[in-house]
Amino acid sequence: MNVEELMTGGTVLPITRWGEPVMHAPTKPVTVFDDELAQIARDMFATMHASQGVGLAATQVGRDISMFVFYCPDDDDEIHSGVVCNPVVTLPDGKDRNLEEAEEGCLSFPGAYEPLARPDKAVCQGQDVEGNPIEIVGTGLLARCLQHETDHLSGVVFGDRLNGKARRSLRKKAAEMAYRYPDDWPISEKLPFDPEQHRESSSPA
Repeated sequence: MNVEELMTGGTVLPITRWGEPVMHAPTKPVTVFDDELAQIARDMFATMHASQGVGLAATQVGRDISMFVFYCPDDDDEIHSGVVCNPVVTLPDGKDRNLEEAEEGCLSFPGAYEPLARPDKAVCQGQDVEGNPIEIVGTGLLARCLQHETDHLSGVVFGDRLNGKARRSLRKKAAEMAYRYPDDWPISEKLPFDPEQHRESSSPA
């Protein structure tokens, strides 16, 4: 089954937010590669595209299985897409390891971004939606995406990788933008920016 087939026929689902138990616990390995799994992948692609993301883990639609989807450019702006089950990410070390600091966000903590340094290359091995072995070599944003989504499947959100000051800043930014994201987003669309509401949400309690 090619990836293009999985990008149609999906249903947009609400995105699970940080704080829900499924977001902070390790997932179960995928062992059955059937039509139900393919449909979950379709729903995840539909949800990712509706929320304008570049990657989405199964935990972000409330599923505790080790799978993510992605549609993301690499360092050369070439788009890569696919489904990875049971991913294992390998990062460079020694002289091959180069950290790149860039703003990172998360669809499950929408509207907030903080700089986070990650290796600028990553190799992700796993299985596709039919159980076939696959390998993705990522650079640039794709390398960050592979690390971010695999983290989700281990119960790690990117805020866990920030220091205390950056984490507080991230929470503040998310609180200021919370009014824009309905509980069932992206089923319901993101609301327009409202300077008045933004001022109210960012003022001290």
